[in-house]
Amino acid sequence: MAAHRRPRRRPAGNGTAARTAVTLTLAGAATAAGLGGTGHADPEPTPAQVRARVDKLYQEAEVATEKYNGAKEKADAAERRLEDLRDEVARKEDRLNATRETLGSVAAAQYRSGGLDPALQLVLSSDPDRYLEGAAFVDRVGSRQTAAVGRAREELREVEQLRGAARIELASLTSRQAELKRHRATVTGKLEAARRLLSRLTAEERAPLTAAPDRATRSAGARESLSASAEAPNSRAAAAVAYAYQKLGSPYVWGATGPNAFDCSGLVQAAYRAAGVALPRTTYAQIGAGRRVSRSELAPGDLVFFYSGISHVGIYVGNGQMIHAPNPSAPVRLAPVDEMPFAGATRVA
Repeated sequence: MAAHRRPRRRPAGNGTAARTAVTLTLAGAATAAGLGGTGHADPEPTPAQVRARVDKLYQEAEVATEKYNGAKEKADAAERRLEDLRDEVARKEDRLNATRETLGSVAAAQYRSGGLDPALQLVLSSDPDRYLEGAAFVDRVGSRQTAAVGRAREELREVEQLRGAARIELASLTSRQAELKRHRATVTGKLEAARRLLSRLTAEERAPLTAAPDRATRSAGARESLSASAEAPNSRAAAAVAYAYQKLGSPYVWGATGPNAFDCSGLVQAAYRAAGVALPRTTYAQIGAGRRVSRSELAPGDLVFFYSGISHVGIYVGNGQMIHAPNPSAPVRLAPVDEMPFAGATRVA
């Protein structure tokens, strides 16, 4: 009988109702989660907060820029040394080849006469190591070629030493270039993040960060330039101040040293170069390039440095003002020294 017992029927629609209940429950949970997420979303930053974040990114980018400038200076120096070494190797090889050609003529004559001096065999060998290992034989040579063989031996040693130095310099250059690449990536990443943040502001909100000197400001700047130059402690400082005033409105380009675009240390270096004073490339080195002065002693032409890492520099022009290249969003301009955390000052001329 049990085998023929009909299975108990489920009430019609129970499965559908259950599924519907589950679906509604899940949908409600999702909606609640969505509403909860919306309720707890971070609020949009205010324009002031965006500007503060942009300022921070620019300052971080400037730190990386100065590291890039320092690495580039060292890479350029390594490249120049490598080229000098290669030129010297080429000159030494020319002299060595000339000596070998002379000895080759002697060897040919000796061969025709029935013998070849063992020292000549060593010098004319294509294997320098074999030659150097066997060079002791030269001491036993009593022929008229002894001096020439000794000269060739010395020239070969010099060539090998120079080649070794060139290999070391090439390794140094390769390392510097890798360092440059890392710093460049850091700079461009920071600047791109700042650009994205700035794009969220209106033109009016961006104005405090990006305003360029207008015509009236430039006209006033020309008058102030004469005044500041007259107050400068010497003619070189006066010339640097005058140059900086001429560059008001020039664009900021990281890594640039003029004449039409600058980064902060590039502007300082270019201004003093125009005045006949050679300054180092980076802020870290520029602060040590002259006599340190206190803030109360500032005079036009002094270099003023900012932030604890000495990552920004400007040229003091008097009345609490400086000329500096701020960042990619703003051109070379006048600004108060109080605009950034003061770190020190140097008088270089």
